[in-house]
Amino acid sequence: MSRFDYHRPNSIDDATRLRGQHEDSLFLAGGQTLLPTIKQGLAAPSDLIDLGRLDDLRGINVSAETLTIGAMTRHAEVAASAEARKAIPALAHLAGLIGDPQVRNTGTLGGSLANSDPAADYPAAVIALGATIHTDKRSIAAEDYFLDLFETALEPGELIVKVEFPIPKRAAYAKFPNPASRYAIVGVMVAETKDGIRVGVTGAGPCAFRCTPIEEALAKDFSAEAVKGVAIDHSRFNSDLHASAEYRGALVGVMAGRAVSATG
Repeated sequence: MSRFDYHRPNSIDDATRLRGQHEDSLFLAGGQTLLPTIKQGLAAPSDLIDLGRLDDLRGINVSAETLTIGAMTRHAEVAASAEARKAIPALAHLAGLIGDPQVRNTGTLGGSLANSDPAADYPAAVIALGATIHTDKRSIAAEDYFLDLFETALEPGELIVKVEFPIPKRAAYAKFPNPASRYAIVGVMVAETKDGIRVGVTGAGPCAFRCTPIEEALAKDFSAEAVKGVAIDHSRFNSDLHASAEYRGALVGVMAGRAVSATG
């Protein structure tokens, strides 16, 4: 592991100031990806800025139309939250499926979205629910956030503060997990929102995306049966030792059908 300086700011302003002062610094949230990456020599930040003390980045708040979750809120906190389970049961269910207990009790919503692992669970919910990612500088719509493999719309030094999820009429999440890591080989969230049907997919491609062919089919017939005949273009899907691109394409339809059935 390379040498770095460690900082533990007490406010968001202090954190962003430190990030601006040290060009090669990185924010540290739960550290579930960043620390192993540093240990493997794949990242060598000059400074780590630990966000653990920033209470302004924590919390779960519900209004009549939205569920807002602070960036430093742990996965386990979302899964266990009575407010989250009542407002968006599918999101709380998703959080409970992430990794193992250690990951869920350490990893954070903001850290997951900033890293944007192609197989992470939360991105499917951000897309399907039409969430808004609020940073210390601006607000970013779900459609504009995920760009490519480990690439997001975040600018260097930009800090996710909270994520605002509109409460859907109904939603459900289903995933085919890697048996070891519990990452999604394919995960699909289906949501009926005030603006219509939205389907968010993770694990299949280089980043999370909306699956419009399935959305169109479900808009005509909201049933698992309607998904079965939908053709999924898998030409840009991931292919590895766990699943081929073609297999992932098939899984998108299967997981979408399971999610539809789970909405009740």
